[in-house]
Amino acid sequence: MALKDRPLVPEEWVLRLDSLLAALPDCRQEAAWTGTRWRVGQATVAHVFGGEDQLFRITFRGEPDEVAAFEHLGPPYFRSGWGGNVIGLVLDDETDWTELAELLTDSYCLQAPARLVAQVSRP
Repeated sequence: MALKDRPLVPEEWVLRLDSLLAALPDCRQEAAWTGTRWRVGQATVAHVFGGEDQLFRITFRGEPDEVAAFEHLGPPYFRSGWGGNVIGLVLDDETDWTELAELLTDSYCLQAPARLVAQVSRP
């Protein structure tokens, strides 16, 4: 779903993200208020969307020290204005999808119940 002045995330990126996240136990894709999100239970693992500035972003969860570290790294990383454990990344043609896959797996492991996390092999 897109809102006025917010571009739709390229379908190939949504499919690529879905292939990473759908491989995790009980992680499902759904439409968000804008863009697409993946959840385990009622917990959001990742949310990808187009911004009013025409850039594409994905947000996901991280440990508090990781959030601070990524915030200090600067672009393409940013700290979300909501949630103390949310990391943001601007997606573009330079995105390191291998690193993103690891970050999304970590996000899942923070959000999922322990019984599901036990089924995940982490990099």
